[in-house]
Amino acid sequence: MKGFYFVPVAADRGRQLMMAGGVWLSLAAISIFLFFFNPASPANQFFPKCPFRLVTGFQCPGCGSTRACHQLLHLDLIAAFKLNPLLLLTLPFIIYGLLGYTKSALTGQPHRRVFIPPFYLWAWLIVMIFFWIFRNTPWYPFVS
Repeated sequence: MKGFYFVPVAADRGRQLMMAGGVWLSLAAISIFLFFFNPASPANQFFPKCPFRLVTGFQCPGCGSTRACHQLLHLDLIAAFKLNPLLLLTLPFIIYGLLGYTKSALTGQPHRRVFIPPFYLWAWLIVMIFFWIFRNTPWYPFVS
């Protein structure tokens, strides 16, 4: 099978629009909430704790993402990068995918198929694993 292109029909387009709209509204609500409430503040106990860190005491690749997003919303890129550099490196690709899906839902055109060679996906996975390991070491720049 060389490739599969999905052409949305009217019912699927409505579902796509609702999904895209729901995701954007959720992101807006979360962003507004995160803008006003600092997850690093001890007064804010309603932010979830990382289950991996609670069980093992080690940081996972996602630890610090909520605090990094808070810093991003306040336009402090350096602080956000220090909290979770992997998030900042991956975020443009996530946004690109979401914008592509939204464009597909709005125009009714099939979602553009993007071919990513397996090499890049494996490379990203290896980077994530190394980040996971080295962020739990006492060596600079990974000192907590």
